[in-house]
Amino acid sequence: MSDLEYSVQNHIATLLLNRPDKKNAFTDGMLKQWRQCLLDAQDDPAVRVIVVTGAGDAFCSGGDLGRRTSEPQAGEPTVLERKQRFGKTTHSVALTIPQIDKPIIAAVNGAAVGAGMDMALMCDIRLAARSARFAEAYVRVGLIPGNGGCYYLPRIVGVARALELLLTGEFVGAEEALRIGLVNQVYDDDKFLDSVYSYAQKIAAMPPVAVAIIKRAVYQSLTCDLRTSLELISSQMTIVQTTEDYREAIAAYKGKRAGVYKGR
Repeated sequence: MSDLEYSVQNHIATLLLNRPDKKNAFTDGMLKQWRQCLLDAQDDPAVRVIVVTGAGDAFCSGGDLGRRTSEPQAGEPTVLERKQRFGKTTHSVALTIPQIDKPIIAAVNGAAVGAGMDMALMCDIRLAARSARFAEAYVRVGLIPGNGGCYYLPRIVGVARALELLLTGEFVGAEEALRIGLVNQVYDDDKFLDSVYSYAQKIAAMPPVAVAIIKRAVYQSLTCDLRTSLELISSQMTIVQTTEDYREAIAAYKGKRAGVYKGR
């Protein structure tokens, strides 16, 4: 069994973190595979939505420090080597995600701690099991969020709430996470995966070109002014209106077919 398993079914790609005995703590090899799976999903026309989840009772507990310290070292890494390592591991995943036009859902089935929480924050949508818990626990061990927590969290829950979570390292349960906007939905544990894939299927059933451009337009609009955003969207709209997706969706709407879009 691979530490990270990738599969595609019903237009949904699943990345399963598969080290349940280690609470799905990731290794450098897993992160390289994680990045490649995202790129594979982007290039696969059969994939319309990506789900990231964990095996067992945890989503991800962050990096596997135990494995790292047990591996043979050729001497203590320099400051520069420590910095460069981020770019080759977790940061490579963070920088790949903006290249992915397909919605990425973090299905948080249990604890998401430290870098594990950061990896959930990188995703577009977060769905939580009722037993899920979140913590930016870096400060408790004298560290700072090294994998995007200081970037993503304020944008999701606001500056004051983000600082509270980052500076205390306290756990937040699923219901509180829903209340502050950290997650989109909370589902009962025994129905969690079924609910996640039902949610994902609703998006997968939409016209894929429109879905991809909506996602891109939202992120582009976060970093530009209104005029620039409108200029971009007018160009994108003209492209969408020439697609088979659009013609099929309009035909479905006029024909009052259930689900609006049937796809090809």
